[in-house]
Amino acid sequence: MSRLRTSSGRGTASRVISGIGALFALIEVLYILMIVLGANQGNAFFKFIQSLAEPLALFFPGLFATGNYNLDVFLNYGLAAVFWLVVTGLIARVLSRY
Repeated sequence: MSRLRTSSGRGTASRVISGIGALFALIEVLYILMIVLGANQGNAFFKFIQSLAEPLALFFPGLFATGNYNLDVFLNYGLAAVFWLVVTGLIARVLSRY
C-alpha cells in the first residue's frame, strides 16, 4: 500500500523562493564573470544581463572602492549575490515552518 502525502504547499513555496534567490544570484555572478573576463560591453546579451544585474544589486554597487575596477565589481556584485541567497533562504525557511 502506498500512502498519499498531503501538504499545504509550503514546501513548494519555499522551493520557489529559494529558486528565485538562486536565479538572482546567478544573474549577479554572470555579470561579474562578464566584467572580469572582459566581455564586449556593446553586445546585446551583455546589456541585457547588465539591465538585470544592476537593479538586483540594490545598494551594494559603490560600497567598496579599492581602486581596481574588476575587484570592485567582484566585491560589490558578489556581496549582492550572497545577500540574495541568504535573504531568500531565510524567507524560505520561515515559510516552511509555518
